Amino acid sequence: MIETKWDMKPNKAKAMMLAKRQLAEFVCDAVNLEGIHLTLPEIQTLLDGISVGGHKLSDQQIALNQADTWRVLFGLIDKNQFEITCEKVCALHRIAGKDEALDWGKFRSGGVTIAGTNYMPPHADALPELFEKMVGDSHRMPDIYDRAIHFFLTMARCQFYYDVNKRMGRFIMNGLLLSCGYPAINLPAKRQLEFNQLMLDFYQTGHQKPMNTFLRSCLDERVIKIMKE
Repeated sequence: MIETKWDMKPNKAKAMMLAKRQLAEFVCDAVNLEGIHLTLPEIQTLLDGISVGGHKLSDQQIALNQADTWRVLFGLIDKNQFEITCEKVCALHRIAGKDEALDWGKFRSGGVTIAGTNYMPPHADALPELFEKMVGDSHRMPDIYDRAIHFFLTMARCQFYYDVNKRMGRFIMNGLLLSCGYPAINLPAKRQLEFNQLMLDFYQTGHQKPMNTFLRSCLDERVIKIMKE
């Protein structure tokens, strides 16, 4: 796979180094996007194994689940074992969605809705076939960021799980990028309004280009500069 926008050369060791240094930031932005208002110092404290006051234990556990999923993802990539299969993705959801989703570690068995839109995600019976179609469609995309963003958006729109769909989509998006030697995309919580508005339009239309442009704009320019050194 190639990267056609920034002229970065793949460097797995450098991309992984940068991502691991951003772990607390990744977790902090992810949970804040879900309405859990933990600060970066509080996330860093949690990751050091110390609980923080003034927050529900369930919210702290959601943050820890995100960190644990990242660590497992890093381990798979380090061992060249990252694959986008139903089994591998569900294994990651088993960690990320533990005690939060209605079921975790398996595709949903019933219907769901998405707040703010009248778009209805596919019937549960169609999910295995849609997963395989998502993977097959990705093979026709030569640009690695197009391919990675396709996974995130398709997973969000299909709602393969009862909950933790967007977060899972970002894990798979970034797992693919990192495994191919390109830097991860972090979605800053400060851009939540813009993200939510674009996602509602995407759910309704299925057109990926506006969200693709937005997600690319979230890639830290400092990271791009380091990757090009």
